[in-house]
This record gives sequence, C-alpha cells and structure tokens, in this order.
Amino acid sequence: MLSNQVLHKTVQSISKVTGLICSIWDMQGNVLVADREKEKREEEAVAGFLKDVDNGMEEKAEQDMGLFLVCDDGEPLYILVVRGKESRIPIAGGLGRENLESLIAAYKERMDRNRFMQSLILDNMLLVDIYNQAKKMHIPPEQRRAVFTIEAKKEGENLVLETMRGLYVAGSNDFVTAVDEKHIILVKALEPVDGYPDLHRTARMVADTLNMEAMVSVRVAFGTIVEELKDVSRSYKEARMALEVGRVFYEDRNILAYNELGIGRLIHQLPSSLCRMFLKEVFEEEGAGQFEEEELTTVYTFFDNSLNISETARKLYIHRNTLVYRLDKIQKKTGLDVRVFEDALTFKIAMMVANHMKHMEI
Repeated sequence: MLSNQVLHKTVQSISKVTGLICSIWDMQGNVLVADREKEKREEEAVAGFLKDVDNGMEEKAEQDMGLFLVCDDGEPLYILVVRGKESRIPIAGGLGRENLESLIAAYKERMDRNRFMQSLILDNMLLVDIYNQAKKMHIPPEQRRAVFTIEAKKEGENLVLETMRGLYVAGSNDFVTAVDEKHIILVKALEPVDGYPDLHRTARMVADTLNMEAMVSVRVAFGTIVEELKDVSRSYKEARMALEVGRVFYEDRNILAYNELGIGRLIHQLPSSLCRMFLKEVFEEEGAGQFEEEELTTVYTFFDNSLNISETARKLYIHRNTLVYRLDKIQKKTGLDVRVFEDALTFKIAMMVANHMKHMEI
C-alpha cells in the first residue's frame, strides 16, 4: 500500500497537468485522498463500480466522470476517479492508473530490498541465500561497503528515516533501513579509493544534514570497511558497538568510528567479574563513588592538560597550591599520585571501568 503522502502527490500531479478533479478510493468505497471535497454522486458511482469490478470491469465512464481500477499484480487495490472535461478523461485516467501501478511496483521492489538488507544486517540469512537473492535484486556482492548507525539523542524523533531516505534515494547501491525504533541504518557503497577519512566526512554530512533539515541531534557511528556483501553484518555489529562504547566513554562525540575507540572498546568487552575485581583493587571498599564532583573535574582537567600543574590551575582559575591540595586529597583516598604517569593511567582506566559498570547496571 502506498502512503497517503504519495497518493496525494499523484492526485495533485494529475490535476495540475490535466485540469481535472481527481480522487483515489480504496476497495471498500472509502475516499483516501482528493483534491476537492467529495460529492455524493462520486460516492454512488464508486459503490456501483465496485459491483462491476466483480464482473471483470476495469474502467467506466459516467457523463463527466471516469473510474479506473488500479491493480497490484492483478489484485484490485485502488479506484482512481477523474472528473471534468469529458474528452480528457480517458487519457488522464489511463496515465494516472499507469503511474499508480508503477509506483506500487517500485514500492514493492524497495520493500523487498529493504527486507533483504534487514535480514542481512541481522545475520538471519544463509550464505547461499545471500548470493541468490542479491543476484535477483541486482545487488553487487563484491562491492566495498561500510555500515553507519544513526541514533537520535532524544527518543521519538520520527523524521530521521524519512530524511535519510531522501538523501540516499538516488543511490541504487546505498540502502537506508531501520532495525528498531531507535536506530537508522545506512549501508553505504564505497569507491575503490574511499577510506576512513571519507567515512568520517559522510558521517559528519549525515549529522549536519539531520540537524539542519530534520532539526534532530544525532550520533553517527560506523564500522570497518568490508569487501563483500556477506560481511555487511560484521560492519553493522561494529557500528552498534561504537555507539554503545561512545555512550559510556565518549559522551561529547557525535561521530564514532569503531576503529578509533581505543581503550574504551577493550573495557567494553571485559567481563563484569574482572571489572569488579579491578575496581576493588584500585579503590578498595569505597568504590568510585567516593569522589566529589570538584575532585573529578580537577583530575580530568589535569589529564586533559598532560599532567601540567600550571596550565591546569590556569584553566580552572585556581591557585597552584589549591590544585596541589586537591590532588593530594585524591592520593589520600586511593594511594594514587596522579602527578605520576603510571598512577594517572591507573586512575583514568579505573574511572572508565566504573562508568562501564554503572551503564551495565542500568
């Protein structure tokens, strides 16, 4: 079934080109779209035409009105009604019907490709089925591709899928689909010379376009480049992991690449038992919750400034001695002197592990 938006555009196009009044009805006699308010005689004409359809009639003329049956593979789907100048009705109705049936066929093809890509992404297909179906749909099996996952920062954003399909509708080798309510998937076909800088540019373009056109703030993550169709699911899993890791460790990033997750990816894959053991070793019984917000802000700024006390004090607008006092407090609580690189690294990793554990418990 075509959307009301598509049906409405079709009706408007027919009316604009022919100057006739148009409407589309379903097979229960209900008007779906119309460019004018329906008339009683139209409703009666459609009801009568429905009876004639059962006897094999496909079109009918009544004074200044024409009724045309629109089918999907021989199955009646819509009734196109055109009213106006009698001489224009046969051509306008015939072309309108052809247009609608072409749209239905294109929609079905897109849905078939969409279902195929969803099954492929979710790893729900046998290898032999992947290549057999790809051949039927003229999808090249040995095309370089990468998978992007787009996640709206706020739930309930329904313009992302529509906007993405508008962006990539012309690319026959690009696919846009959704596997759940929160995530939109772009399977992007790549040129032989495309590399990871090009993926970054694509991700940035997608984020900026959705922000400007759909007014939606998103995170965009992408997996590694794959050479064959069968490996698309791997790139998708990597993109999903990049989103999960970014949500925990890199909240300030809108663009996330699987191959640039660093230590966050390693921590994300650690078992919870090992994480708890490590946290107990570093923070003992007090845990990561023992630190005040001021202390954490101080130590993170200290890390961001390469353990430089003077620069950190300047950035925090505090005296050097105040900074040293705060760092001493952290050392008393943990036994770690974050002014020493090895202890700073241990503290940083321990806080990342603590954040990981907190998100696992949500």
